[in-house]
Amino acid sequence: MQTRIRRYAIAVTVSAVLPLTLTACSDSDSKDKASGTATAASAEPSETGGPSGGMNEPFGPACSSVPKDGAGSFDGMAKDPVATAASNNPALSTLVTAVKKAGLVDTLNKAENITVFAPTNDAFAKIPKADLDKVLNDKAQLTKILTYHVVGQKLAPADLGNGSFETLEKSKLTTSGSGESYKVNDTAKVVCGTVKTANANVYIIDTVLMPKS
Repeated sequence: MQTRIRRYAIAVTVSAVLPLTLTACSDSDSKDKASGTATAASAEPSETGGPSGGMNEPFGPACSSVPKDGAGSFDGMAKDPVATAASNNPALSTLVTAVKKAGLVDTLNKAENITVFAPTNDAFAKIPKADLDKVLNDKAQLTKILTYHVVGQKLAPADLGNGSFETLEKSKLTTSGSGESYKVNDTAKVVCGTVKTANANVYIIDTVLMPKS
């Protein structure tokens, strides 16, 4: 009789303890799995992690000469249409003079989604003064040259790697390069790229482009 009572007590004890033990194991397993899942998730790289290479930002050696603030800064130029924006950049004063002489200010400011390859003052200075003065006083020729610097679409750096684009002058220019080093027509270097204005992407170049005809 005592043996039966002892066996019954043991059975009751086991039946009471076993569910608790299984529950504890189950909780522990689920926590371990949850922990493992969280660890695995945190170990996977984010699809959007980090900036996209920075190529949407201005790049190139001449960018350092752009004013840090005011209308001629990158932020300031982004608010104005391209001809107005260029007029606020001291390095583009000769280009702005040429645009005014050609009567292209309104044309450029009212255009939508264009790319302008903008020669610096130093680029114009490479042209002998007598030749430059002659061009500046020949409106038809000046218009032809200036519109050759404008493409009727917004070009990102990735588009410049090996490109051929029709200009507003109706003939084509070519681009090549990679990273932060690009050329136009194999002669003009981009010295400050991805300058945003309200209606254009601007690539400042170190040489004036000349249409073939």
